[in-house]
Amino acid sequence: MAARAARQHSTMPARRIAAPERHATQLDRLIHDRMRLGILSALAAAPSITFTDLRTALDASDGNLSVHARKLEDAGYVTCTKGFEGRLPKTQFSLNEAGNRALRQYLDHMEAIIKHARPRR
Repeated sequence: MAARAARQHSTMPARRIAAPERHATQLDRLIHDRMRLGILSALAAAPSITFTDLRTALDASDGNLSVHARKLEDAGYVTCTKGFEGRLPKTQFSLNEAGNRALRQYLDHMEAIIKHARPRR
């Protein structure tokens, strides 16, 4: 018990556990989801997109889009900016550099899989 009490009152910072690095042969499971891939693909084609336009483009419900966009934001792939246009709230999404890099890696990986799976002529 004394050891636990000593750990609880320790002034040492908590150790961070590093996220496992993705092996080159593994797909990014976060991006591989249909809705999240759609979000990243739409954002790759435009500098920024409003929540409403993204919802319409992906034919998604508010809740579904919110959940998937938040996962991408938490991963550091998407930037979300909230503001107002007049009195109406406006949420904008944009693809940041980490998201752009992750999407490129994902697409490169998928191209390699497709190339390998196609029959040779």
